[in-house]
Amino acid sequence: MLNLLLLTLWTSARPSMVRRDGIPDYVLTYAPHTQLCSTDPYAPSDIATHVAHVIPEIDYVPVNNDTVTIETLSSYSSDVYLTSKDNPASSPAWMLSDFNLPDSSGYSTAPATIILADKGNGVLDAFYFLFYSFNRGSTFVDIVFGDHVGDWEHVMVRFINETPAYIYLSEHTGGSAYTYDTLPTNNSRAITYVANGTHANYATVGVHPYEYGLVYDTTNQGPFWDVTQNYRGFWFDVQSETFTSAGGASIGGQEQYEEGASWLSWLGYWGDEQYPLSDPRQFCILGECTWESGPTGPYSKNLNRTAVCEDEDDCTILTSIDCDYDFCF
Repeated sequence: MLNLLLLTLWTSARPSMVRRDGIPDYVLTYAPHTQLCSTDPYAPSDIATHVAHVIPEIDYVPVNNDTVTIETLSSYSSDVYLTSKDNPASSPAWMLSDFNLPDSSGYSTAPATIILADKGNGVLDAFYFLFYSFNRGSTFVDIVFGDHVGDWEHVMVRFINETPAYIYLSEHTGGSAYTYDTLPTNNSRAITYVANGTHANYATVGVHPYEYGLVYDTTNQGPFWDVTQNYRGFWFDVQSETFTSAGGASIGGQEQYEEGASWLSWLGYWGDEQYPLSDPRQFCILGECTWESGPTGPYSKNLNRTAVCEDEDDCTILTSIDCDYDFCF
């Protein structure tokens, strides 16, 4: 009742900002049960903290020496890179973000971002976005490839008539889709595992080869992250491709009130531009580099998809957790 009252007051005060309805209960009931990797030094991050430690750059040149905020993100062009004020190779504390590790209840001070897309005919896609300030790449022959500042990953649950039917787990440039009942659950929530460093999402613990088996991810039963305890919530209109706020919980809900929803429409990059070969930190071979550009945000993840997968041209719905998008075991 209190949440409904707060949402009503919020809607009255800021009618252009909040959609009439908030996040439905079933979206929270079936939110992923997220297990981080116990050996991962890079914990979940709050995007508000992230933007406080970056400056906007184009072609490695600062844009008017501006200070970025979530509220002002949408004013920047899509060729802007949010570039770290610190040397990422030094692992600054805000990138490690260990102060955001979940407590014993699963609560993290880093808000998740939940975006809902009503596809009509009883179909609703719930995107549970997870943000990290740093992505640690994978090691091949003692060389790390794929480090980058900023890391957006997501789990999507497709509901049909308020019942979870399918689930998609983002993994690097691809992902894996399953029928919802394929994955083991905890209190009806599908259990997903976040890989060490890369933060790719998987359905099982263990070793997960990718890139033709040349490199691999590792997952284990690390800290439980309950994204329902702290999140920003939004609706994505599939016709107009615009975002409206639905209200959130805890820190995410408080920050969202001032931030609005316009930042979600920004198409720029959430980290440094790939360093040139002239940079002593950089090493490249056969098109693969130690340092890559930061990622784009949620808007670029095909929220308007018809298929369950982000890449709709290559979408197989798996019915066994012994498979992922590259391999079956």
